[in-house]
Amino acid sequence: MWSIPELNEAKRQILEVLWKESKPLKAKEIAERISKLSFPATMMHLLWLKRMGFVEAAKQGYYFISELGKEALGHKFPPKELAMALLTPTSLEKAFHFFAGKGNYLRIYARNLGEFCERIKEVEIRSVEFHMLRRDFENWFRGLGDYELAKRIGMLRDKNIADEELRMAIYETVRKRYEELQQALKQP
Repeated sequence: MWSIPELNEAKRQILEVLWKESKPLKAKEIAERISKLSFPATMMHLLWLKRMGFVEAAKQGYYFISELGKEALGHKFPPKELAMALLTPTSLEKAFHFFAGKGNYLRIYARNLGEFCERIKEVEIRSVEFHMLRRDFENWFRGLGDYELAKRIGMLRDKNIADEELRMAIYETVRKRYEELQQALKQP
């Protein structure tokens, strides 16, 4: 059986940049995000990572992390049982309840990731920013058992984006995870 080869620090950093961005990047963009790695060195590592199946090319010059690359970083495809648990609606007590500020409940809630995607698009932007600042989204996802999604949302917080850009980034991140979980349910 084939095992995943050991990655050196530079290759691991490249995979982490691609994983964090969640979109295809040019080699130059990757090199800029890793301070100690030159463009030629980045290209050399990218070609090796592509040959080994850790990255794929979306189109000429753009790279993204593959499922094998995610697995090499320790981000395995979610097990079917976890996917089922995360997609099943929770009780009302465990649902995510949206507030516009302390004590200002909006009477909007989400009981699973699918509902969360719909609600995040319609809730007031001040609610989105309030919860993001307090790490409420991350904590709810973690409480559901989705540590992967909690980490992805935490990385969005670190980007210091706001307003509609923040809303759309959260929506896209959760929607993508929702689709991954649906795919996991279809796995044998």
